[in-house]
Amino acid sequence: MKKKIFSAILAVMLVVLAVAGCGSSGGSSGGTTSGGGAAPAAGATKITIAVPDPEASYIYAAASEFAKRAMEYSNGTLDITVSGNGSLYGGDTAAGIKQLSAGSLQMLILATSVYASFEPGFNVISVPYMFDDQAQLLDYLNSETGDALMNRVNSMGITTVGKWTRSFREVTNSKKPINSPEDLSGIVLRVPNNSLYVEFFSACGAVTTPMNFSEVYNALQLNTLDGQENPVDVPYSNKFYEVQKYISFTNHMADAWLVGINSKFYEGLTDEQKAAIDKAGQEVQQWNVDMMAEQDKVALQTLIDNGMESNEISEEGKQAFIDVSKSCYDKFKKLINDDELFDATTKFTGRA
Repeated sequence: MKKKIFSAILAVMLVVLAVAGCGSSGGSSGGTTSGGGAAPAAGATKITIAVPDPEASYIYAAASEFAKRAMEYSNGTLDITVSGNGSLYGGDTAAGIKQLSAGSLQMLILATSVYASFEPGFNVISVPYMFDDQAQLLDYLNSETGDALMNRVNSMGITTVGKWTRSFREVTNSKKPINSPEDLSGIVLRVPNNSLYVEFFSACGAVTTPMNFSEVYNALQLNTLDGQENPVDVPYSNKFYEVQKYISFTNHMADAWLVGINSKFYEGLTDEQKAAIDKAGQEVQQWNVDMMAEQDKVALQTLIDNGMESNEISEEGKQAFIDVSKSCYDKFKKLINDDELFDATTKFTGRA
């Protein structure tokens, strides 16, 4: 019953969500909510977790669950709140990372694709078709290679206390279902201003158009764009069903959330508090996967109910996309600038 109530509440909240595609920017105002759970004791250590998206977002829900569990496991010695919309760092994710590194932010949850601006190795997670599914991505994040990658932020004065996955990205458009790379030929597709996206979709034959996410709906409405690509909750929450006909489950690109805490601040906590934070970070990893899977179904059903058509691509179609991605590996390697990491990752995922 609790699960159904949570699902209903989050489904309603998601209707008003307006995320920026990569989860790297938020709205003009931000909310701050207590993590709930056990009431903190007098003199409890206060922690604020900054997240980039609004209260209705998946990551805000996951951060709140993390806060609730960490407070409980600390026996009330932690008092944790969550601040949304990137309001604590002015919506500038690069500034947020710098503030976390310097200690003016205590905790920050951002996508690994954002951290790639500081550590290019993080680009390896978002190489198109590097991962088969959420389970494989999760196994990778928990592997020796993935763990070492997620801990590269240590040199920046940041400690990783959580490694969470994100929903894979899908293609929507107004022309036709996408079942193979050939179906993208001539499709005018909005992509983020990131070489991984541009190189891959251009190789598929799409006309790639980097564009700020805030401009996408109008461009789709005016038919200056045929389509865009994002996790399913984005076309849902931004009502793209009003301007798009097809959603194809290409599952073409992965991303992850890095749950970071300022290292100096973390080292100043008691052993009990550190253990509470570490345990919550580990537990919410799977909780987040389950929550996203459930809410993605809600999002998809809403798109269908509003007239969109959904299709899954075949194994043959998927392999064709994988082959296109592999043809771009030399270019992707230059972006990552770490052949050893790239080779270890492709070996792990069977893409070598």
